Amino acid sequence: MNLLFTSVGRRSYLIRYFKEALGKNGIIHAANSDPRSPAFNFADEHVVTPIIYDGAYIEFLLEYCSRNDINAVIPLFDVDLPVLSANKTLFENIGVRVVVSNEDTVAVCNDKWLTYLFCIRNNIGTPKTYLDIDEALSDLKKGTLSFPLVIKPRWGMGSIAVFEADDIYELKVFYHKAEKIIASSYLKYETRDRLNEGVLIQEKICGQEYGMDIINDLDGCYYTTIVKKKYAMRSGETDCAETVDNMLLKNFGRDLSFALRHSANLDTDLFMVDEAPYLIDMNARFGGGYPFSHLAGVNLPLAIIRWLNNERVTGKILKERFGVMSSKSLEAVILSAGNEAL
Repeated sequence: MNLLFTSVGRRSYLIRYFKEALGKNGIIHAANSDPRSPAFNFADEHVVTPIIYDGAYIEFLLEYCSRNDINAVIPLFDVDLPVLSANKTLFENIGVRVVVSNEDTVAVCNDKWLTYLFCIRNNIGTPKTYLDIDEALSDLKKGTLSFPLVIKPRWGMGSIAVFEADDIYELKVFYHKAEKIIASSYLKYETRDRLNEGVLIQEKICGQEYGMDIINDLDGCYYTTIVKKKYAMRSGETDCAETVDNMLLKNFGRDLSFALRHSANLDTDLFMVDEAPYLIDMNARFGGGYPFSHLAGVNLPLAIIRWLNNERVTGKILKERFGVMSSKSLEAVILSAGNEAL
């Protein structure tokens, strides 16, 4: 089995996990538009692609898949998900499975305003969120909203253009600052048709933060939820976490699965406030918190490979050990060997 990972960036650990699961039964290909992607060093083969929104991107991937006998494509970046989801049929026509959720599910997860509306419809706790700064200012004046407030991109990832405002002056400054950052970064592609609706204002929730890997099979059928208590964050990603046995959150993850019917992993962030979960974010892909599940015994890469082969996946493969605390570390890799010593 040959697998192609798109937008690999720095997700070297995922390449390693899949190589271990695949063994000698296939080849791992890594793709990214940046030739300096560290994850290239860990794949068997790698290729530099056009940027995701280039009109030639899908055609390039289709040709690459055909030429290299690729069996499945696994995207690792939010911006990649809607593009690949919309073109799944083209890949299926050449015998390639794209491990991605349907377009509606991807939209709900990528668009944080749609995430908020999804929570309201399904009676899920979530921070009060505004798409219009004037509405937020009006509620501040009425006393139905209070500081601190979080300003962040409607279509965002990591910690890009995320600010915390403690007063009206900061709210206005950070709101316009976020608009400028979005317009000058790759986030502009998501907001190009809605430039005046690209920033959200959200009440800040205080409580213990958790991350969850909600695992479905490739057809959207629920398997399990892995709950991780967060201890440290860095640049919008979990830096230190511990797997915990929390049935309330496991059941919460199951209910989210039934509502979304996502494919493979749903990476979620939430806070517990007075014993009630408040959903903050959902990502329909492998998230930066997955390694903490993997180090606790969960082997989703192996499960995905077995599902792709139409093989049975037992509960043991996706069963975590509780109380495993893990932390990420920094590691440097050589991107170019330079001149050899004389």
